[in-house]
Amino acid sequence: MLEAAFIFIAAGADPAVHRGTVETPSVRLTSIGVSSYEQGAAAAKEMAEAGCGAIELCGGFGARGVAMIEQAVAGAAKIGVVRFDAHPGLDYKSGDDIF
Repeated sequence: MLEAAFIFIAAGADPAVHRGTVETPSVRLTSIGVSSYEQGAAAAKEMAEAGCGAIELCGGFGARGVAMIEQAVAGAAKIGVVRFDAHPGLDYKSGDDIF
């Protein structure tokens, strides 16, 4: 079974509270909300250490945020990115402009 995670960034999100898991016969996906790049890096590291092999980041993570996540997991998980250069949930800005 593939262990995967989706990490999204949103104002007021708390990774200890805003998370959930969906399990199918072939994938267990944990979704985690964070409110900063630092929380995203910590959540990604936690998931990688728990055996998660694939982590997808929401479009709110800009290039700097993705780099922080990649550094945090240090190759322990593959990182994928949904891309929005102007994210509608972030007033049409990149996360790099905000976080």
